[in-house]
Amino acid sequence: MRGDDLRQDQLFSYLSTEDRIPAHHPLRKLRVVVNGILEAMSAEFAPLYSDVGRPSIPPEQWVRALLLQILYTVRSERQLMEQMQYNLLFRWFVGLTMDEGVWDASTFSANRDRLLNQTIAREFFGRVLALAQWQGLASDEHFSVDGTLIQAWVSHKSFKPKDGGDEPPASGGRNAEVDFKGEKRSNATHASTTDPDARLYRKSDAAPAVLGYLAHGLMENRSGLIVDVETTPATGTAERDAAITMLTRTVRKGGATIGGDKGYDSKDFVGRTREQGVCPHVAQNTTNRRSAIDGHTTRHAGYAISVRKRKQIEEAFGWIKTIGGMRKTRFIGHARVSAQSLFTFATYNLVRIGSLLGWRRVAPA
Repeated sequence: MRGDDLRQDQLFSYLSTEDRIPAHHPLRKLRVVVNGILEAMSAEFAPLYSDVGRPSIPPEQWVRALLLQILYTVRSERQLMEQMQYNLLFRWFVGLTMDEGVWDASTFSANRDRLLNQTIAREFFGRVLALAQWQGLASDEHFSVDGTLIQAWVSHKSFKPKDGGDEPPASGGRNAEVDFKGEKRSNATHASTTDPDARLYRKSDAAPAVLGYLAHGLMENRSGLIVDVETTPATGTAERDAAITMLTRTVRKGGATIGGDKGYDSKDFVGRTREQGVCPHVAQNTTNRRSAIDGHTTRHAGYAISVRKRKQIEEAFGWIKTIGGMRKTRFIGHARVSAQSLFTFATYNLVRIGSLLGWRRVAPA
């Protein structure tokens, strides 16, 4: 029997958002985990707010909204607020009732200025990692390191001479065409007027030079979790320098190993890792020079395992760029890009933990 196409709106609804979310939805267990982490961070949130004035967006709700933005690849705060207006799943996860008003996008962005910093982001990242360690998922012996280029939220037209010298001729109009052909442009003589922290960088000879940052990750080899993150200006030595910074901050066990690609095969990096009691298992670079990794290292079976396992870090970089929205950052300045990287990698770890523990799998209907 064909049903009637009734257009009359119902005045009352007898189902809450809790009733409308499937019992086996993967966000249910993720929400429990995130709520526990945020409850433990209450002491870190308290100093950021005054005791007087109008209540702002609760920091717990702000962080949960940010996680949704990363998980569902929402491109902007304005689109996120639009989704929360009618998406019951988003409302339930953040903690809004059916009738509760959604914040204005500018209000959400203003609260971002308070919470999107490296202190809060690194604390959240560390508590997610502590959860993985408590479940026995993270190794403290074998690691891999790599870096990836994050495009800055700037245009090449903003990359202008530092001394205010002559610029390439431009055609008229608001968004004028500029011809850079034949002009020598480098970080020594030019800087972006939009984001001075961004650097002109080329990841490889086959890749174009773009303005951006380098996001570095230190992965433990047991489960493929990211155990440390560092974001730096894009320079030729940034990957090796950031790797040493993360090793110093994170690796506590003597005799640990660190894998990496050929870019880490340098006498300086290999020597500094050995000074810290870490065995370098980086891929040998024998192109036109002698490798810093000798036969005493490559003869062990563990070296071959590290060289194979270190490629798994590309999965994390691929996730933060395609799902997490970090192929091109939405923020300006090194501090905010660093905080975005930490939150995005923390979200990746939450997804990875869910896969390893099995609570991301949806039960059959």
